[in-house]
Amino acid sequence: MLIKKLKTPLHGELSVPGDKSISHRAVMFSSLAQGTTEISNFLNGADCLSTISCFRKMGIEIEERLDKLYIHGKGLHGLSAPKEVLDCGNSGTTTRLISGILAGQSFSSELTGDASIQSRPMKRIMDPLESMGANICSIKANNCAPLFIQGTHLRGIHYASPIASAQVKSCVLLAGLYADMKTSVTEPYLSRNHTELMLSYFGADVTTSGTTASVEPDPALTATKIQVPGDISSAAYFIAAALMVPGSEILLKNVGINPTRDGILRVCKNMGADITQQNVRTDGCEPVADLLIRYSSLHGTVIEGAMIPTLIDEIPVIAVLAATCQGTTIIRNAEELKVKESNRLDIMVSELTRMGVDIEGTEDGMIIRGGKPLHGTAVDSRLDHRIAMSFAIAGLVADGETEILRDSCIDISYPIFYKDLLKLSV
Repeated sequence: MLIKKLKTPLHGELSVPGDKSISHRAVMFSSLAQGTTEISNFLNGADCLSTISCFRKMGIEIEERLDKLYIHGKGLHGLSAPKEVLDCGNSGTTTRLISGILAGQSFSSELTGDASIQSRPMKRIMDPLESMGANICSIKANNCAPLFIQGTHLRGIHYASPIASAQVKSCVLLAGLYADMKTSVTEPYLSRNHTELMLSYFGADVTTSGTTASVEPDPALTATKIQVPGDISSAAYFIAAALMVPGSEILLKNVGINPTRDGILRVCKNMGADITQQNVRTDGCEPVADLLIRYSSLHGTVIEGAMIPTLIDEIPVIAVLAATCQGTTIIRNAEELKVKESNRLDIMVSELTRMGVDIEGTEDGMIIRGGKPLHGTAVDSRLDHRIAMSFAIAGLVADGETEILRDSCIDISYPIFYKDLLKLSV
């Protein structure tokens, strides 16, 4: 895809696709509930479709009618042994969360994924699951997928996670549904809490205190209706674009503003952004708002500590935004980006440098000295959807042309990204 520097502002309103994290969980928890759950605004991206595929292979009927998804759940103990390997595609969320569910089943299963998944760390979930008595192993003995899981009876634990990771926390809490007593997870910082909110919405006994989340075993989960909010991680690209392109003003409708996910809004405010929340409300179990974003003259800031888990997926586009700011932006404690779909820290440093940005990589983040003009170049996405979309936004303000190579990966989270970008550009 070729991106040219915009000569006119971005204007209009947009509804971004459904939240990826919430869409995954909606399918999983609906499958474990008794009855039929109706899901609206489900994200039909490749990752979420991998989750649907896995649960269909375990006997769950899932149908799509009139832009809604209907999950015919069979209860907590209603899954059937899959007759084939469960392929999680490129989805780390599918792989890690489903492992917690499979650990407590009465059957064995095997999980695999694409080359990226087979290189991503799984020991972070294997360790706590094994502490619960789970039989889980890395088939290639490298602590990565493919994984073999022999379901068994689990025991409740209190796990002190060394990292703030919603995937690790969710994996352990989901295994806790099948344990013999309460299961708790304590994190160094609070990660996104969609699992806690949605499990409670389905009827599970979930409690939270500080950075500790707990679940009681063997709940009676009941089917319900789920309205998936717009994904703030997808909205982030247009938030950055509107703030960067002079004269722009856009309205993003129905965006999830969960406080464990809204770090990008707080960072942008700290940079001097003009962002207004309108029509703030709660849809089901998640807070939602319309976001009015106007072009702003921004300055650098420091992003670190407890803020990082609330914007971990947005750091690539925040780095692009920081490159256009006046002054220096420092990002710390973001080493988790090294083990995403790609090493996002190294890629952002190398590719932004090629675009003329004064940027320096550090062990756990980057230092961006903003204000220098960007120039177009060819950017290899490394098949990482967030890298591809971040540099498409950079191309809007870069002199010349920016070519995004191997950009089909955007189908993972935002299949109509270019269409929506064009809509605001016309």
